[in-house]
Amino acid sequence: MADKEIYSKFELGDMLVIFIKDNRSGSVGYTLLPAGYDDRINLEGWWSVEPAVQCKFIGDNYPDGFIHGHSMKNSQSSNDMKFIAQRVENISKDGYITADTGSGNRAAGIQRIITEYERRNIKISSVIEYIGGTEYIKAYSIFESDSKEKETLEMASSFNICAFPVTGKGLRQKDLVLHRMKSKWSMEGKLESRSFLDMELEPAWLRIGASSERFGEVGSMPVRRYFPWMVVTDRGEKTGASSQGNGKESSGYSIGAQLYMNSSWQMEVYNRDEKNSLSGGIADREFGHWMKELKPKESFVTPEAVLTVCKTGVGSNIFTGCDENYGITLNSVDEVSRRLTSAQLINLENVPESEKELPIIFNEYCTSWGNPDEKEMEAIAERLKGHGIKYCVIDAGWHVKDGNDWSDIGDWITNKNKFPNGLKKTADKIRECGMIPGLWYEMEVVGKDSDMFKNEDMLLKRDGIPIQTMFRRFLDMRKPEVIDYLTERVINNLKDNGFGYLKVDYNDNLGIGCDGAESQGEGMRQSLEASRDFFKKIRKEIPEIVIENCSSGGHRLEPSMQAVTSMASFSDAHEWQAIPVIAANVTRAILPAQSQIWAVLRAKDDEKRLYYSLSNTFLGRMCLSGDMSTISEEQFKIVDEAIAFYKKCAPVIKHGRNFRYGPYQNSYNELKGWQVVVRAAENGDTKNVSVSPKAVIVVNTFAMEGKDTIEIELPEAVLGSNPNIEPACECFKRKGIGVELDGRRLTITGLSDFDGAVILLS
Repeated sequence: MADKEIYSKFELGDMLVIFIKDNRSGSVGYTLLPAGYDDRINLEGWWSVEPAVQCKFIGDNYPDGFIHGHSMKNSQSSNDMKFIAQRVENISKDGYITADTGSGNRAAGIQRIITEYERRNIKISSVIEYIGGTEYIKAYSIFESDSKEKETLEMASSFNICAFPVTGKGLRQKDLVLHRMKSKWSMEGKLESRSFLDMELEPAWLRIGASSERFGEVGSMPVRRYFPWMVVTDRGEKTGASSQGNGKESSGYSIGAQLYMNSSWQMEVYNRDEKNSLSGGIADREFGHWMKELKPKESFVTPEAVLTVCKTGVGSNIFTGCDENYGITLNSVDEVSRRLTSAQLINLENVPESEKELPIIFNEYCTSWGNPDEKEMEAIAERLKGHGIKYCVIDAGWHVKDGNDWSDIGDWITNKNKFPNGLKKTADKIRECGMIPGLWYEMEVVGKDSDMFKNEDMLLKRDGIPIQTMFRRFLDMRKPEVIDYLTERVINNLKDNGFGYLKVDYNDNLGIGCDGAESQGEGMRQSLEASRDFFKKIRKEIPEIVIENCSSGGHRLEPSMQAVTSMASFSDAHEWQAIPVIAANVTRAILPAQSQIWAVLRAKDDEKRLYYSLSNTFLGRMCLSGDMSTISEEQFKIVDEAIAFYKKCAPVIKHGRNFRYGPYQNSYNELKGWQVVVRAAENGDTKNVSVSPKAVIVVNTFAMEGKDTIEIELPEAVLGSNPNIEPACECFKRKGIGVELDGRRLTITGLSDFDGAVILLS
């Protein structure tokens, strides 16, 4: 009998889920491949099969391989898990569940693959769900206790993919690359690509030393250092001729994963032998101070992850000037990202009716910088009237006590000197001017000068002491009295004053966690889950409310928060020249239709600056700010041009796929060259436009170093297989920029440093 064999195989759309059984240990785990790669599977070699769930219970031995403290994978808990059975359920659109002993595609409904294990008196299940017709799977784990005693988890993965890569012979580490999205304030989404060899993810000679690259976020800002997202690429053996004409075509594949978590999380790439494993879930005890008690008959379900796989080299986008070793893998990153974010398309069906056509936002934050008042807001509303703007948002400062800064957040009492007639008069004025009024809150925290700051029974604590960072403390969202308080101060205030838009900010971090549960990490997980539930409560009580997800700009750009809001602030890069780079980066993790991009306009701006600022917003949702009440009529004509053009482009922004061109930007402060993002229509909603838009092309230049021309070859997704089709071409651009389309060749001329333009092909 062979050491390893395929236990089961499921073809889910264009993806394969391969379950492998290790006949020596009895372990059963799974790996992912593109459909059609069956004949490339190689189970030979010096490696072991990991189970589909990684876990660690207190009392079991920690892992060996000199990795204790760096990883909790492959502990006694995981190694002692006995494979029991695998079953498949088909869930119809009506919710009926039927057993299925076969495998294959399902045109509708959900196919659920449940792989069951037992660890003493704990039943552990790996669940994979596939919705017919999609390009991703969902994964999570279930722990059910039949023990007579309390059992405590200190690690629980949502997914664990083993045997990567399962193709080719021998060690393949030189062909493997890990891609991560890094993040810091106003610099969200920077792509980091590192080879497995650079991270020492290769086995030692005797295969007894393990290595791990464990990364994630600890705290309540899930996108503070990394996005909960990763792509691993097998560049594959190069054979034949590629579509890029370089004489080499990759036979590899790329796997992507994205966690749906708004609290501490981790992902991990692990190696001990000839294969690697990929896992992710709640940040464990070592990394995120997390433990979870399972009392007799209790169960625990981990947060969800979305997984996908595709062939390496899929997609036509070319990053010129990249490290040639990574060139082909970068082509796959955006394809994997598109597949991952397609799981979020359901969000666009669950938003208020006002959101359906991606309307324009005005937010006054960069007008008053936190000092709005009734007179200025009403003057702005009057100036914006009739210009096609849907939402007019009052940002931070409406609540500030005289002589204070934001340190009194938490009481949420309107400053009567700023708004002498109350917020309702201003909100009514905004509605009279044809817009929906919006209001800013940072509702989950309190400031040192607020009355709530002293109400310690309502606050999160660590070691019995309220958690405080500078002037902020944090509300304990698990407590009913806190929810009652916020219902009065937030929900009722919005209702009573007629607001239809809510911007929720969050500007500090809980750190390792809080009291009130088995562990500080679990306390934070529960508290952040309760926070997300309050977002749901707001939507339930005010069904037409539009909610913006903001956290110091983009520190909450993760899918579980996107699911309970209408859109997110992409960044706090309000007036920075790096906006188009950041905006393009974050679309790898969230949908452009839910990514709000700032265009801060100043009375001093010349024509070129206005086009640059406004063109950036076509990478997501257009949000205007700045000197809107004082810019000239000539300047406003450009704004009106942008708004009208954006509305034509909105169907493609809402339903499209990105192809990105230009050199990789290593420094956001010293941008060089150019960037072009081609968004090709994909099942677009065109019922409200006279012609069918095919593509929106956003062009940005940086330091061009004397060059004035950009040429790109449009992907087949834009023009189809017939390059002789001549689409209509409209442009939003300054005078002097030329645009020419010859077959697939798009040429833009007359460019200079920091130009912006948008092209619509119909």
